[in-house]
Amino acid sequence: MTRKRRRLYVLIAALASLGVASALVLVAFQDNLVFFYSPSDLQTKSLPADQRIRIGGLVEAESVMREGLTTRFRVTDTAHSIAVSYTGLLPDLFREGQGVVANGKLGPGGVFIADEILAKHDENYMPPEVADAIKRTGQWKPEGSR
Repeated sequence: MTRKRRRLYVLIAALASLGVASALVLVAFQDNLVFFYSPSDLQTKSLPADQRIRIGGLVEAESVMREGLTTRFRVTDTAHSIAVSYTGLLPDLFREGQGVVANGKLGPGGVFIADEILAKHDENYMPPEVADAIKRTGQWKPEGSR
């Protein structure tokens, strides 16, 4: 075996190893990838029931109903809304009319089954995804114009 041929085999083996490592990393990322949707986006897209997604918007006024640890409410982007069911303790800052992001899966009947609820952390914060979704609907109210 000549020196050139040996280098070629080493190069081919290194490229194959790099390809396998890249494929494994991409498969690992795909399992942890969670897409963000607004209620308007969910109206136009059909998603598989077992796909983990993140939704965001404002907690609709007069929509929060508590039954023990289970809380049902609606999330809106001012154009469309979606029903959310969450079992667990809600963040202290969770309330009607405030920004919220929920992680979970779309359940039967179009109800979003959340396993994590994130609320805004101060009076000026709204998750960027939620703000962009509300701006797209044309319902954005800048600070101070309420």
